[in-house]
Amino acid sequence: MRFSKFAALSLFSSVLMMFPSCTKRNVVESITEDELFTISYGNFEEQMNIFSLNEIGNIQTGLFMQDGFFYIVNGESQKVMELNSYGNLLTLYYNEDSHTKELIDSFGNEELSVHKEISYPFGYTGQLAVDSEKCMYIVCTIPRDRQELSPDGTTLYSQTILRVPRDGSQIDYIGQQGPGGTPFPYIRNIFTNEKNEFVAVCSVNDGMMVYWFGNDGFLKSMISVNAEDAPRVSGIDEDSSVFLTVENVIPDFNEYKLYVKIDNYSSYSDKASKAQAGISYINTLLYPLDISSGVYGNPVSVPPYEESVTVDYSRLVYKIPYDFLGVTKSGWKFFVISTTTGFDVEMINSENQKVLHRHFEVNKSNVLFHNMSLSSDGIISALYADENNARVVWYRTDKLIDN
Repeated sequence: MRFSKFAALSLFSSVLMMFPSCTKRNVVESITEDELFTISYGNFEEQMNIFSLNEIGNIQTGLFMQDGFFYIVNGESQKVMELNSYGNLLTLYYNEDSHTKELIDSFGNEELSVHKEISYPFGYTGQLAVDSEKCMYIVCTIPRDRQELSPDGTTLYSQTILRVPRDGSQIDYIGQQGPGGTPFPYIRNIFTNEKNEFVAVCSVNDGMMVYWFGNDGFLKSMISVNAEDAPRVSGIDEDSSVFLTVENVIPDFNEYKLYVKIDNYSSYSDKASKAQAGISYINTLLYPLDISSGVYGNPVSVPPYEESVTVDYSRLVYKIPYDFLGVTKSGWKFFVISTTTGFDVEMINSENQKVLHRHFEVNKSNVLFHNMSLSSDGIISALYADENNARVVWYRTDKLIDN
């Protein structure tokens, strides 16, 4: 997705302003958000600090929901908040050398929540996962003097995973080999499964590297997923060539396999000059990858997001691939895309060939930063930050897939 989607969305937004009529090809039913609570900005323990909303790309804050409990990692304050669905702060985890620690010591706020100090001087990136025993796995950036460069100079090993048990005892960090191991390359995302194993998906120079760990924290498998080894589709005609991007990789919740989302594109050449004339999106395929055998299974086609633009008597249809959001324990695959009026969500069950579409209405003019999370039950939670505070909402998409 790296090059195409953001460029396509920018181009599409420009087209919307230029042309007089724009309509979706199909009407998608909306699902109402349930606002659960708000979080004010500030440095105190029950507040969230994101420094400057003008620096959207640098915000290190993320959300995770498990069994009705919300975990917000706030990298700017070097802390993690555990809250219930009413927004009450239950547990606060924070670096012992952070500003949060200084404030707690100064104002004596120990009675407001359970406090857990973390002694590792890592920077939080805003990514975390929580297993069924409420053990947290927090993606961190290690100090610069401990980062390593690969022998060929193409990969920086700069991140690690902080493992925090429910009671806050025996906190340690996980590297490539397990506890205390060497740093990871850039961690794109982290997941847990029904066995309380955890999986780190990393971006590397030629694609993605997936590290699958047992619940003891030691490495079980390391899988390389790249465009060179991925399945390919043939060209649409003799003047085109097909190339693909591995947009995302997400593990299955129950089985020992991965789901690899591949976006296929076609590059066209001018017959006279032989120069590249353009790039067209072809399709998106989701492949299961068996980790034991290393064999890709039969793919599922993921229908793209479509928007039509009418100019005079001509009608143009723009197709844009969705982002791969996650997989539920019942096997539903969730995909999401940002639109001019909110978000469109596509839910696919490859076992019974069912596809559901829903729209989340969101006033984008007020949202300066957002982060979404999919629970194993199929509930989408979101953190929307505006100029005044941050809202935590959820969408009960679990009821749709249950029915």
